[in-house]
Amino acid sequence: MPPAAPATLASFNALVASLARSGRPADALRAFRDMLARGGPPDHFTLPPVLRSCALTGSPALASSAHALALKIGAQGNLFVASALVLCYSGLSNLPDARRLFDGMRERDAVLWTSMLSAYAQGGHPEAALQFFQRMVAAGVQLDAVVMVSLLLACGQIGWRRHGRSVHACCIRRVPGMPLSLGNALVDMYVKCGEFAFAKRVFAGMPRRDVISWSALILGHGLNGRSDIALRLFDEMAAEGVKPNCVTFLGALSACAHSGMVDKAYAIFEDMKRHGVEPELKHYSCMADALGRDGRVIAAVKLIEEMPFQPDEAMLGGVLAACRVHGEMEAAERISKKLMGMSPSRSGYFMSLANIYSDAGRYSDAERIRDFMKEVKVDKLPGYSSVEFDVSVSESVSG
Repeated sequence: MPPAAPATLASFNALVASLARSGRPADALRAFRDMLARGGPPDHFTLPPVLRSCALTGSPALASSAHALALKIGAQGNLFVASALVLCYSGLSNLPDARRLFDGMRERDAVLWTSMLSAYAQGGHPEAALQFFQRMVAAGVQLDAVVMVSLLLACGQIGWRRHGRSVHACCIRRVPGMPLSLGNALVDMYVKCGEFAFAKRVFAGMPRRDVISWSALILGHGLNGRSDIALRLFDEMAAEGVKPNCVTFLGALSACAHSGMVDKAYAIFEDMKRHGVEPELKHYSCMADALGRDGRVIAAVKLIEEMPFQPDEAMLGGVLAACRVHGEMEAAERISKKLMGMSPSRSGYFMSLANIYSDAGRYSDAERIRDFMKEVKVDKLPGYSSVEFDVSVSESVSG
């Protein structure tokens, strides 16, 4: 809970800003509500941390109220308030309103331009981000490290290695030194574009590295089948005393899954608890993948049934493919029932089970599944089969 409410606007502003900065957005919003209840109007210093807190807590109604207050007190024209509004709406996945606010500004400084660029990049709209950047250049906006980080994020999202290299060259010309955030963004971009040699070169040349630097490199190698390198980096990171986070562990577990190192995966999974990192669904998915690849399908099913999350289709689809590879009929039936319950109109899961029955010589069961598909008019996806999962790769990735 926030401390006792202060009496003046300045002290309220200090309290709200302090709570927002210290990672307590809900408390910041409670303090803001208390301020309004006491009849004190906010000013342009109050609103930016309030708007950031609205985005972090997913509070669109309160964001709209704060926006209305900004209009009422004439603060929307303030560049810092306008920038906070743009970032708030983009953080709430409301890019149209963010763009309308931006286009309605008579004056725009680099902060506002950069906020809008970041909104597109962080909101998963890389093409729009790159188009917006061209507009920034035409407007003569000063390009700094924050702009470059957003550009690199956009290039990595769509695998535009040529554009990414151009941004890197621009960084060398325009940004003195190598800020940590920029180095991390370069490593991440090159990894996502499959340019591992460039990623390692940037990583090696960074004057300082943190868990984000290491994790980007480890995850990139782990997800792309470069298991030995990923696990070696994981050990080097530990030797340097850098504490791993959930992304680091995901990279290491992915590496174990791709290389069939199930015992190593179990050790890393247990190591998460020692570091105070709570396993998420994606970590359990890696464990199920590793077990399925190694033929321990029953153990994979047991893991799914006992984990504290509901499995998603990608996780179940990978285990179903492993069932076919290793001839685990009972496990296949259990997994198929879960998948069909999630997506009863998806033909892939029905066809996978029918194929598993055929492989086991249970042709009547296979025919029964196909007849059922015709009867309920399950959508047929041409060219689809359980092989597309490649044990761990979901159809959403492979397709």
